[in-house]
Amino acid sequence: MQQTDEKPVIIYPSSDGKPMADSTIQYDWITKIKANLDGIFKDDPNVFITGDLIWYPVEERKDICQAPDVMVVFGREKKERKSYLPWNEDNIAPQVVFEILSETNTKKEMNKKLLFYNEYNVEEYYLYDPKKKNLDGWLRNEGILDVIESMSAWVSPRLGVRFEFSDAGLELYRPDGQKFIDFVELERKAVRLAAKLRELGIDPETI
Repeated sequence: MQQTDEKPVIIYPSSDGKPMADSTIQYDWITKIKANLDGIFKDDPNVFITGDLIWYPVEERKDICQAPDVMVVFGREKKERKSYLPWNEDNIAPQVVFEILSETNTKKEMNKKLLFYNEYNVEEYYLYDPKKKNLDGWLRNEGILDVIESMSAWVSPRLGVRFEFSDAGLELYRPDGQKFIDFVELERKAVRLAAKLRELGIDPETI
């Protein structure tokens, strides 16, 4: 019988069967962080930012995976992917991960995620609980994810994003000092800008 060295084809599912978010507040935070990071790195073709994409860190082990709420990969091009497979990506692991806690997340589940991100070389991990308005962070130090003692005024080494707190909860600031805004705020700014342009006799549709 003729032997073959061909590896069996392994299908890595693009969905884990779970919803992207379990509540509106969790969804709003995920989309807000993802959209604002897209804006920060819009001119860099080699920063890949995504949300709820399954990451398989070990080839031929489709049982080992996570789908971070938001993850950032420096050194990989912006393009469509059905999943993130490091062996097809110059073995580059996501460097920054955000998780937004929902009411259905258990402590055991989140501990497993921390162990996963520690094992597979995430450099920065941020976990925000929008209900309790509590933020935890970890930064890789001497090979392990180490707890960041104070997140107040913390600046992400990779992203340049600053974390601040107010009575409303967590506030994020871009490297240029502008506060992260959501889609509704962005739309309002666009409407105000369009009105100002019209006052100056400029049709915003022609710009």
